[in-house]
Parts: sequence; structure tokens; C-alpha cells
Amino acid sequence: MASLFQNPSQDHADPGDECAALARDLAASVLPGHWDELRGRVSDGATGTPLTPMWEQFFRLLGPGGFDALGARQQQLLQQIHDDGVTYNVHADAAQAVRAWSVDLFPLLIDAAAWKQISAGAAQRAALLNAILADIYTGAQRTLKEGLLPPALVQGHPGYLRAVHGHAPPGNVWLHIAAFDLARGPDGVWRVVNQRVQAPSGLGYLLENRILISRLFPDAFTQLKVQRLAASYRLLMDTLLRLSPGGSGSRVVLLTPGPYSETYFEQVYLARYLGITLAEGSDLTVREDRLYLKTLRGLEPVHVVLRRLDDSFCDPLELRPDSMLGVAGLLQAVRAGHVLVANALGAGFLESPAVQGFLPKLCETLLGEPLKLPSLPTWWCGEPGVCDAPLDDLRSWVIKPVHADCGFEPTVMASLDYGQLPAWRERVHADPARVTLQQYQPLPQVPVWSDDRLAARAAMLRVYALSDGQGGWRVLPGGLVRTAPRGGNTVSMQRGGSSQDAWVITGDAVDDSTLLPPPMRPQDLVNHHRVVTSRAAENLFWLGRYSERAEYSARLARITLRALSGDDDLGPAVRDMVDSWCRQAGLIEPESPSLSDNPHGFERCIVRGLTPGQHAGGIVQNIQALGFAATQVRERLGGDHRQWIASATALELLPAAARRDELQAAQALRGLEQLTEILSAITGAQTDRMTRDDGWRLLSIGRHIERLTLLGEALSLAFRTNAVHTDSGFNLLLALFDSTITYRALYQKRLEIPPLLDLLMLDRENPRALGWVAQTLRARMAKLPGEAADKEALLALAPDPDDWHLPELCTHNQDSHYAWLELTLTQSIEGAWRLSDEISRRYFAHANAPDRTLGGY
Repeated sequence: MASLFQNPSQDHADPGDECAALARDLAASVLPGHWDELRGRVSDGATGTPLTPMWEQFFRLLGPGGFDALGARQQQLLQQIHDDGVTYNVHADAAQAVRAWSVDLFPLLIDAAAWKQISAGAAQRAALLNAILADIYTGAQRTLKEGLLPPALVQGHPGYLRAVHGHAPPGNVWLHIAAFDLARGPDGVWRVVNQRVQAPSGLGYLLENRILISRLFPDAFTQLKVQRLAASYRLLMDTLLRLSPGGSGSRVVLLTPGPYSETYFEQVYLARYLGITLAEGSDLTVREDRLYLKTLRGLEPVHVVLRRLDDSFCDPLELRPDSMLGVAGLLQAVRAGHVLVANALGAGFLESPAVQGFLPKLCETLLGEPLKLPSLPTWWCGEPGVCDAPLDDLRSWVIKPVHADCGFEPTVMASLDYGQLPAWRERVHADPARVTLQQYQPLPQVPVWSDDRLAARAAMLRVYALSDGQGGWRVLPGGLVRTAPRGGNTVSMQRGGSSQDAWVITGDAVDDSTLLPPPMRPQDLVNHHRVVTSRAAENLFWLGRYSERAEYSARLARITLRALSGDDDLGPAVRDMVDSWCRQAGLIEPESPSLSDNPHGFERCIVRGLTPGQHAGGIVQNIQALGFAATQVRERLGGDHRQWIASATALELLPAAARRDELQAAQALRGLEQLTEILSAITGAQTDRMTRDDGWRLLSIGRHIERLTLLGEALSLAFRTNAVHTDSGFNLLLALFDSTITYRALYQKRLEIPPLLDLLMLDRENPRALGWVAQTLRARMAKLPGEAADKEALLALAPDPDDWHLPELCTHNQDSHYAWLELTLTQSIEGAWRLSDEISRRYFAHANAPDRTLGGY
């Protein structure tokens, strides 16, 4: 069968020339008036016209299979994204809050001449913005006094921070990273559309895109001489360490908003690539004007914060008081000179689109040279009469808010009906200081591979300028290309957009720098340990606890529903025991009928508790809590582990169609069996696939504390209700301990108390026996970090199974009251709860900080 892309007239042509010719013939037309990146000119809507030389070369170098192989490469790309767990959090879509990162198969190619203009212009702009910040906060405020920037636009902007005034960052470097969104106009000139200087995003996704796409087109990447990226990331780290108050040995953290940030994956990825610690605000604390990272091994000093939080969220004491993301006292630590924050706080007002209209004059005044990289024509309507003329031809403009608190989104007037324009004119006249007008420019269109065809999409290029800490700037040779969804002309990842890699064609030697560290020597590993933050440890601790709770409650629900659907008369003692078990586990609501008075009503309440909503029982709540804890530490969990937890949280225990069915109990049992299988896989991932570091030990300790208390209380109830002295109660207890097969293998059908207690209390080879649980718990605790005296104090709270003896446990009076057993269980359960509280105090809250090491400063 002939190839879909075969050209009969070129049967004997060079395969590379054939691919280039096919690309020219198959490339989609670009909307008239838009710059066509593939053909290097403004589009007139025609097809079949020549491609630019570098795109011709790219298609010649597609490699084996040419266009026929692109479908397979597309699948390879999607699979790699899935395997790497590359995601993007979509806040606008509650049904799919997390989706896979979208990357197009083709890169955007930028020739050396265009890049020279972009690079020089972006570096100059970064220097200009840095100079503006220095003048506003620590200089003579010449920009305001001479009217170069309207004071109302600066000091009236919520991004202007008075708390920063008078403090200069190390080296007077306000910006370590500046990002600029560029678009090429119909005249072929690149212009700045937006600038991001608070906490620019994208460096992690940019790096991931480069790795993904360069591997798919290795010949093209090598022969086109695409400039590499590592040297720029190296410069970033070198600059941070050079300016750090702690010197070259400083600890650097990347401050993240957390797992619900839309770009959380790239923050994790970037932190790993740079070799720094990912930290949330709750991971950090300020003590005596110094910043510390809370770890299981104590408080460790932090000297540099590479932040991904906007300014106002960074310090709830002095900035935004309702922020749960920042670090209380961070600003004071900055002013004291003990920590470097990059970018420096206070740059938010420069992100206003209104500022761009003033940059040409500012550049000439502050830098003594004209602005090399133009902005789109921009006007701030807060100055009297400035916007009168543009308002007469409103469809030529985009209306943008001066800042995020203005109450409206950027709107392209050309996309509106004429009848909608008067209302916008009225809005501008009513509050002009909140409005910026930016001239509308058709976005350039880039080639993409979509549905096995060459298509075109509107796109915008984000480039990054990095400070060298000595007054110079390097523009990272590449960028993050964001493309609009099919048929759209608005670039937004939140609204279904995609991304591309950007290849800068050097024409010269390619920088072969690398961020790979030198080979490690044996002596480098002597004291090496993985840092586990207190927040991560706490979430792992609760991940273990909720995993155990979910398993226990699912097993109990299955046992109960099977018992209630059986033919055996459970008897009053067993009904009391099961009733107490279920209430204690939260499987039913407190006001539910008792099992003794209304068995059918009791069963319906258990089934009802399996459905989400107001009346959700313990199983649903435990699964939701399990999913939340896993989200907080997703970077520490393997792909399969995360997938199983996602499956558990998404599982519908009782299908909606069956909720009015008479066979609800049978349907519920099937759902519980599915859940049990998933939970078993989660347990396997936690016990067999996680590195045995301090974080895993806390997870394991959490599981064993939970198992000890849950099974201990269940065993105590079985004896207090005397249900254990009945056949059905005895067997239900064995089933709850998941020890039925073991007991029968050892003792056949002899339902006697001594062998039962030996198996469930003392057996050190039965992972459900309380003795095994207590022994394992103590072993895990003994390996936690800390001083010997601290660990001894913790171990004193944990039950010691060496103190348990079967003759004493079996001692009872005439009323079958096992006093010693009850005392042992009560002390063990209470000790486990106290142990949990003490672990939280010592390792998570660091409430006794004076006794903890500060790691040296």
C-alpha cells in the first residue's frame, strides 16, 4: 500500500528533498494578515509556497520514515509525557483539574539574525527594569519626580510594596530572572506583549520540552546546530550562590505555592534539575531574623529563596495577612541581610501592561540608549486625554486591566460585536485609571503536527533573561512557545493551549556546558542523606495512617455486609460488637439505628455511607484524606503509586444506577472488593517500592500506629461485649485481623482464647498481631534522626511486646473479664496516641526548637 504522503513524481528523489517538498505541499494555509513562521512572510492565505531555508532543512532531516514515522513519534511523545508524569493543573476545569502537559511534535525555529535582535532586546529590557526598581525603592525616585512614570501608576498599584522601600538586595540585583512574552507582527518584527518579573514560570517546562523534542529529532537537532540550555541554568545557580549571604555553601530552596499551583510539576522538575530543595511556606520558619528549613534532622539554615510565589503572598506578617503560602517574618530576614530572595520582592507593579508605554523614554533616560525590542503600542488611560483618540476606533485595541484587582479580563475588541463596544467605552470613561489600551496585533502562526496533518496555530514566545550578578544579562537561548487551541487566537494554557520547544539556530559552535555534577567519590557519600522536610514527613506520616484506615474500614464494611446477608443468627453480643466496630470506624452516622434494634436499617446506613456527599462514611472520608496527603507529596511517589491512589479516589463504590436498587448490598460488596484490590496495590507500593529513608519511616510509623490502635480497640470490644466467646464473634474477629487462614492452619476449628491471643497479640511472625506491629513500630522509631535521649523518650511511649505474657493475658474472673488484657490494650492504645502527638511536636512542629540542632551557620 502506498504511503499516505508518497509523491509519485519523486519516486527516485532524495528522501530528505522529498520530505521538504511534501512539507511545502501539505502545510496548511495561514490566515491572511498573520506572520507565517513556516514560510517566513506575512500570509496571503496561499498554500504551496516555498518554506524558509531552515524549515526546508528541518524537514530534510526528519530521519527514517519521514512523514510516515511522525504518527509513531507522536505516540512516543505522549507515552513519554505519561511516563514522566508531566502535568498541568487546570483551575478552569473542575472535571479535569490535572491534565497531561501538552507539547507539539515540531519546535519553533528561530534563525541567528532574529535571535540576535531578541537576545539584545530582552537583555536590555531586563537591565532597564532592574534600574527602575533600584530607582523606585533605593534611589532618588527620579522616574517619579521627572514624570517618567506616573506616581499613581506606581504607588497606586498593589504590587508596589512600601515595606521594601529603603532596602537594596545583594549586588543591587533586583531581578535574577525576567521573562518576556513576544509575538512577531505582520511586518516580521518581534514585539513584547507582556513581561513577568515577580516569579516567572516556565523554565521547568522549557527544559522538559527540550529533552522530549530533541530526542525525537536527533539529526535535525545536531545538524541545525541548535544552541543548548545548560549554561544558562548554570549561570542562574552561580549568580545566586555568588550573591548569597551564606557564600558558596549556601542552601538554596525553591519556594512553591504547593501541589495546587498550575505549574507545580515544573517547579518540582526545576528544583531537581538545579539540585535544590523544593519547599512550601510551611516548610520554612524564621527564628531571630534568620530563615530555616524544617527537616526531620532539625532546623537547617536557608540562605537563598528562588521563589515561585507572587510578592503579596510571601509574608503574611507584612504583606497579605490571609496568605497561607508564605513565611511569616521572611521580609524581616531579608532586611536583616540573612537571606537572598530571587526575584526581590516589590517588582509586581512592573508587570502592569500600562508600564510598557513609558519604557522607550525610560530607557533613553536611565540607560542612555533607545529601546531595542519594541512593545506593542500601549496607552494608560489614567492620564487625561491620552485614550480619547484610541476610543474612537476601539476595535483596533485590546483592553487590559492595569492590575489583577481591576475586575475584568483582557479583552480583544475585534472579537466583539459592534453593539458591545459602547459598554466598554463607558467602562473606560468611568474608571480610566484601571484601563490600559494595547494595540491589537495578529499573532504569528507556527507549524504544528495535528491529526496526522501539518496545521498552523497562533503562538507566543516566552524568553528569559538571567542576571550574572555583575550588571550583565544572558538571555537563555531558546524559550517556551505557547500555542492557541485549534481555531483560537488567544494563547492560554488554562483554556486548552499547547506548547512547543524553541530552537535557536546558531550557525556557530554549540555550547556543550552541562549541569551534570562531576563523578562522586566514595568520601562524598559518607555523610550524604536525602533531605526530608517536616511538611513532607508529616504528609507521609498521614499518608500511612489514612492508607491503614482505608484498608481497615473497607475490610470491616465487607465483613459486616457479608455477616448481615448470611443465614447465621449473630446473637446479641456479636451484634453489639459489630455495631460498636462500625460506629468507631465511622462507617455509619451516630444517629443511625442500632444493629440489634433494626438490622436492615443498620445495613442501609452502611451502604449509604459508601456514597459521596453529606452522609459519606469513614471509607469515603479516609480515601479522600489519603488522596489529599498523596497530593502534597506527589514528587516522592512513583507513577504507579500515584495512579493507584487516583484510582481509589475516583472509584464509585456504589454506582449511581444501583443506589435505588434492592440489591444495594451486593453492589456495595463488589465495589468494596475493587477498592480492597487497589488498596492492596497501594500497600505494596509503600512497602516494596519506596526508598527506606526518614520519610518512608514516618509513613511506616503512621501505618503501624494506626494498625495498633484500630486492631487494639477492635480486640478490646470483642472481649468487652463477650462476643469473642461465640463462634460467629470469634470468626469475625479473626477475619477483621485477616488471620483466619493462619489460625485454621495452626489450630483447625478449636475456637479457644489462648491460641487466639497468642496469634493476635504475641505472634511476631503475623503482621496483624499487635506484638508484631509494636515490635516493628519500635524498630522504625529507633532509626529516626535525633539525639539518643530524644529517641529513648519516644520509645518509652511505644508499647513493648516483650512485656506481654500469655498467661497473664489469659487471666480472667468468673464474669469472663480479662482485666490484664484490657489494661494492656488500653495502655498500648493510649501510648500510641501520645506517641503520635510527640512525633508531631518534635519532628513536624519543632515546638522544642531550642533543643534541636540549627545545623551550624
